[in-house]
Amino acid sequence: MGDWIGLLFFVLIVAGAIIGLKLLSKPTTRTSDEFERNAAEGTTALGASMNALQELMNPEAAKSKEVITQMKEGRYQKKKREGKAGDDAETEGRGDAENIGD
Repeated sequence: MGDWIGLLFFVLIVAGAIIGLKLLSKPTTRTSDEFERNAAEGTTALGASMNALQELMNPEAAKSKEVITQMKEGRYQKKKREGKAGDDAETEGRGDAENIGD
């Protein structure tokens, strides 16, 4: 009798696991508004720590993300370009402005 109860217990555990996995594998339908709201809530502490760990393990990927962000914002290598061409023009402009003020 005890063997049958043990067998029934294991069969119920296996059947429950299969049914549970079937329920979990169903995709949920979300609207784009729900998706945007969930994405805007921000990353969790675990997600942030994983991002930091990824940046430590692969610094090139972190630099590429920064460059992509700068390109989208239109400020990629802007400091380098301003430094090369803008230094002479800025010093000349300051000199004229100082002479006008005197």
